Amino acid sequence: MNLLAFGDVCGEAGLRIACGKLRALKKYYGADVCVINGENADVLGIKPEQARRLFEGGADIVTLGNHVWNRLQIKNELEENRFLLRPHNLSPRAPGAGYVRLPLNSGRRLVIVCLVGRLECVWNADSPFHTLETLMREYGEDVFAVDFHAEATSEKAALAHCFDGRAAAVFGTHTHVQTSDERVLPGGTGFITDLGMTGPRYSVLGVKVEQSVSTFLGDVPSRYESPDTEAVMEGAVFAIDEVSGKCTGVERIRVEE
Repeated sequence: MNLLAFGDVCGEAGLRIACGKLRALKKYYGADVCVINGENADVLGIKPEQARRLFEGGADIVTLGNHVWNRLQIKNELEENRFLLRPHNLSPRAPGAGYVRLPLNSGRRLVIVCLVGRLECVWNADSPFHTLETLMREYGEDVFAVDFHAEATSEKAALAHCFDGRAAAVFGTHTHVQTSDERVLPGGTGFITDLGMTGPRYSVLGVKVEQSVSTFLGDVPSRYESPDTEAVMEGAVFAIDEVSGKCTGVERIRVEE
C-alpha cells in the first residue's frame, strides 16, 4: 500500500492548494490513504468548516497538534468525526481521539496515530514514547503510521529509532520546513524529520513576511495573519508492505501552484 502524507496546512493558501490537488496527487501516487496535518488552517488552529473542506478535498485523515485548542469550535467536530485526530498523548479528558484503525486488504489494520512532542512544544502532554508503546501493546498485530507533531528534530528522530521495525512510518510535522532526510531505517521504518508545509510559499512559516520581521525587530506583537498568495504543498509517500508491516521506500514530495 501507499501512504501519502502532507505537512501543516497554513491559511487560505494552504487550504486552496490542498483542496485543489489532493485527489490528483492521490491518483498519481496510487495512494490508498492520505493524511494531512490541518494544524494551522486558521493560522493558529483549525475551525470545523476548514476541517470539512480538507475532507471534501480528498483527505482521508486530518491530524492536529499543539494548537488544537486555539479554536475551541473544533471540540464538537473532534467528537463527531473519528478521522479528525488530536494528539493521542494529551489528557484522556480531552475530547476526540488520537488514533484511528483502518482495514487493509491483508486482513490487518492500519493505525494512524497523532502524537505531540514535549521538548519545547507541549510540556504537559504525556510521554509520546510511553503512549505509543501502550498503544502498540494493545494492537500488536496492526500496522502503525505516526504523525509526530514536535519542535525538536532530536525528539522526532529518537522516537523513529525507538520504534524502528515496529512502526511502518514516522513522519514529523510542526516546523513548516521540509527536511531532506527521508529514508528507511535499518529495522524497516520509513522516516522523515518533517514533511514541511502546505501553505503560502512567500511567507515566514506561513505568516506574512512583514509581520514576522516586525516581531523580530521588537514591535508590538499582533495576531498572526497568513498571506493568500502562491502556495506550495510538501509531504512524502511511503510504500508499505501490508504483510510484513515494513516500509520499502520513501519519496519526498513538493508541489507548487
